[in-house]
Amino acid sequence: MGRIFETRKHKMFARFAKMSKAFNRVRKDIEIAVKAAGPDPKINSKLRLSLQNAKAVNMPKDRIDAAIKRAVSVDTTGYQEVIYEGYAPHGVGIVVECATDNPTRTVANVRFHFKKHYGSLGNNGSIVFMFEKKALFKIDKSSTPDSDALELELIDSGLEDFSYDDEFIYIYTTFQDFGTMQKALEERNIELKGTEIQYLPTNYKELNEEQQKEVNDLIDTLEEDDDVQSVYHNMQ
Repeated sequence: MGRIFETRKHKMFARFAKMSKAFNRVRKDIEIAVKAAGPDPKINSKLRLSLQNAKAVNMPKDRIDAAIKRAVSVDTTGYQEVIYEGYAPHGVGIVVECATDNPTRTVANVRFHFKKHYGSLGNNGSIVFMFEKKALFKIDKSSTPDSDALELELIDSGLEDFSYDDEFIYIYTTFQDFGTMQKALEERNIELKGTEIQYLPTNYKELNEEQQKEVNDLIDTLEEDDDVQSVYHNMQ
């Protein structure tokens, strides 16, 4: 019974850690959105999307309200979004999105993570050119009875890719068409279950299993950092 309990405890703590990370990411997104365009989601589209993402990860309302209150406080300097680029072992390109109130601390930590796992932090522009910046919208499949018709309707709004599974529909556009697609979905009263900006690789690096583990060790370490929002790579 002890071994079973330990296994369950490990899974439980892993789930709580993942939940905490998701809340932390959304909280920073909310604060950045409020600092940029105010606390009213009716006129702040970025905040509106951040609140939808908070709902998608079941973030408690009191935490959402606290994030908004913190952002409007004159005593709060707020977070800034920064991107770092580097190489993991075996030439895999890495793009690291961060939200930080102390860039000096963050870049030092990110550099340490790369170095510890035999990678190297690069200069701005040295890696990101190997990726395309895309916008992803995720909606509940059950809310759209005719997905084929929706796909056709969204082509004029910048639709680049449309796919789905048993639960969700995934809509991709270019970053430039983010606002256009957001407006098109809102006009159809389609509730978003999540949205994010992603960096998708234009080519991939193939590695063997041992090499993949070395790269994943770096990715896992970066994702555990409190200042890191997202990590993208071009490993196959």
